[in-house]
Amino acid sequence: MLYDCRTVADRDRGIAAAVDAAKSGELVVFPTDTVYGIGADAFTAHAVRALHTARGTDQQVPPPVLVGSRHTLDGLVYSLPKAARELADAFWPGGLTLLVEHSPSLQWDLGETDGVVAVRMPLHPVALEVLREVGPMAVTTANKVGAAAPVTAEAAREQLEYSVRVYLEAGAAADPATSTVVDVTGDVPRVVRAGAIPLEKLRDVVADIVAAEA
Repeated sequence: MLYDCRTVADRDRGIAAAVDAAKSGELVVFPTDTVYGIGADAFTAHAVRALHTARGTDQQVPPPVLVGSRHTLDGLVYSLPKAARELADAFWPGGLTLLVEHSPSLQWDLGETDGVVAVRMPLHPVALEVLREVGPMAVTTANKVGAAAPVTAEAAREQLEYSVRVYLEAGAAADPATSTVVDVTGDVPRVVRAGAIPLEKLRDVVADIVAAEA
């Protein structure tokens, strides 16, 4: 089912349907501040497996996790490094993904994480509403492997069809640039993928952060 979140009534119905679907272990597609993502409850193992099946990806490759608030990050990690906290405070919600060591006590099965998970808080009101109700979600681009990342829910539906329970349409993605990925698991924060937030802005917050090639 596709809901047009550009209308108030459909938005409310759509978000409620998406939350219900995700909590029931089904897949949803919603807009983020980059492209459209396909999401599953991060703590429902069969839903995460269904996400991989829908996209045709390796079941053992862990998807990123999106959260609806900055404070959710504290509950996912054993100990949050100072640099991670400063970067999240400065750039969340937005185009920054943090690689952090997740707490070993978490009851989830995202694949072969080696104790590390990619976490981001997206800057899109529809995504944030869903995430705040559902909690942390495993989310990746809503496309089949090898196909273009969709910039509308309709484009995602053309690829994923009935594998997804709810599609939330909010118009074309405003900025399909990928997020910047920073690894904060080591002694020095390191950019592992350049993206929406340039290195210079990151260094305004954490001066010793290093570029990917360093």
